[in-house]
Amino acid sequence: MAEQNIQAISDMGQNAKKRIVCLYRVSTIGQVDKDDIPMQKQSCRGFCRQHPGWEIVKEFSEKGVSGFKVSARDRDAIQEIQKMALQGEFDILLVFMFDRLGRKDDETPFVVEWFVKQNIEVWSAMEGQQRFDNHVDKLLNYIRYWQASGESIKTSLRVKTRLEQLTQEGLYSGGRTPFGYRLEKTGRMNKKNQDVRDLVVEPEDAEIVKLIFQKYVYEGCGALRICRYLAEQNIRRRDGKMISVGIINRAIQNPIYIGVLQRGASKSEVLPALKIIDENVFARAQEIISARTVQHREVPLTTRGKSLLVGNVYCGCCGARLVLTTSGRKYRRKDGTVVTGSYSSYKCCNRTLAPGKCDGQTSFSVEKLDNLVEQIVRIQLEQIQKAPPQALLEKQRSRKIDLAKVKVKRLEDEYRQKQRAYQDLRAETLKVIQGNSHFSAGLLNSLIDETAAQLKELESQVQAAEKELRDIVSGAEQVGQEYAQLVNWAGLYDNCTFESRKMIVAQFVKAVHIKRGYEVDIEFNVSFEEFQALYLEPEAEESKRKRRGREILALVENA
Repeated sequence: MAEQNIQAISDMGQNAKKRIVCLYRVSTIGQVDKDDIPMQKQSCRGFCRQHPGWEIVKEFSEKGVSGFKVSARDRDAIQEIQKMALQGEFDILLVFMFDRLGRKDDETPFVVEWFVKQNIEVWSAMEGQQRFDNHVDKLLNYIRYWQASGESIKTSLRVKTRLEQLTQEGLYSGGRTPFGYRLEKTGRMNKKNQDVRDLVVEPEDAEIVKLIFQKYVYEGCGALRICRYLAEQNIRRRDGKMISVGIINRAIQNPIYIGVLQRGASKSEVLPALKIIDENVFARAQEIISARTVQHREVPLTTRGKSLLVGNVYCGCCGARLVLTTSGRKYRRKDGTVVTGSYSSYKCCNRTLAPGKCDGQTSFSVEKLDNLVEQIVRIQLEQIQKAPPQALLEKQRSRKIDLAKVKVKRLEDEYRQKQRAYQDLRAETLKVIQGNSHFSAGLLNSLIDETAAQLKELESQVQAAEKELRDIVSGAEQVGQEYAQLVNWAGLYDNCTFESRKMIVAQFVKAVHIKRGYEVDIEFNVSFEEFQALYLEPEAEESKRKRRGREILALVENA
């Protein structure tokens, strides 16, 4: 009778209903497309049918959720299952494999242990039950997820390395398709023998990309102004959509437009088939981005408005930067008509806010000062156009370098001769001691000290001459590279837009210092100063510039 009761209790335990919650997860969209979740679902349902009394009460599916990158706190399914566990709504948590719960070695083992502490059994259709009967079970539980975490790290490294290799080989490896390109099958096959789409230039959008760089580099327009300009001109993408500020900001920083694929730190060689923008234009765009970030005065923060010199004009008395102000004014004509207008001026803040710091002029007319500076700039640009041709410039540059080399060689020869003389004097010391020398000890010591001082001076001169040679070589190379840009500015200046002239002046003029009576002193940038020093006879040119400046000032004041 007792045995029958025990058997009955055992049968009741086997037939007792157990409520099952199933969790299915795939970490990539690719696995979603391949119907990986139905495979997990089929396996878990089949596992439940093998256990009498097991009944699935709810199933959760997570699609495109990484168990390695996403914490359990940020996974809605895990949070919902934990709530159900606290309310006692199920008895067993079933997954296809335990790594479906997660792959974080510092979190997932403790999530599993938390469920077990809530009297929830944790099962895997492939690996059985996870128990915590002793310390060995806890250790095995941790080791399982430590291994899963390691596999995720290794998989991530393999994928990252392969993508970087594809980029270096000049092959498109996925991601957002840059504006100006489209994806097209070009016959390339992947390791699964499937067609792979590559980037090709979309001609219509590529013309818009060129316009974006034109407005940004040569007219100083920011992304928002370019966006508004394209909208006003009804210039749209090939698919008819508007061109957003985000597209413009990404475009001016993406090296794909000079034919270079980039993923992280990996870059490809230049791919001519993908090139839309010239390398020099793209490089200048990056300089403008950097300069505007740090508010560099060679690049105006904006080219809006009708002032030419915002950011690079200074008070000649106290050195403070002048600010642009605009004020309204009202006056009555002879016929009694009241006219309202605006007046723009450059003002010295020290003169108005701290009079003791500056006793110069308070404000300067924008129209008068801009006109004066612009005429002086035109004079300099005219001189650049009259400069010797490129071949003669190269000849002059080579001559200056040769002269510098001759100077270095002469000083080195003198240094070596003086070194030999010093060694001879040191050798004479032994003869003085032996009494076989024509020199006395005092005279010899004096000659040795004098020669040592001369050696030190010659060594200093050699180092200075070598530095001078390096400076001439590097400076002349830079001037040669920018000579074409200076000539280009000279040819474009009179016929370009005001925004373009403002960009040219910002790069050409380093600073404008103005004193009372519109006494102007213009400091040009380093490139032009070096070009002027090498090729434009600086002394005569400087006096001519000042004389012409006075003539222009007289014309402006009489106007």
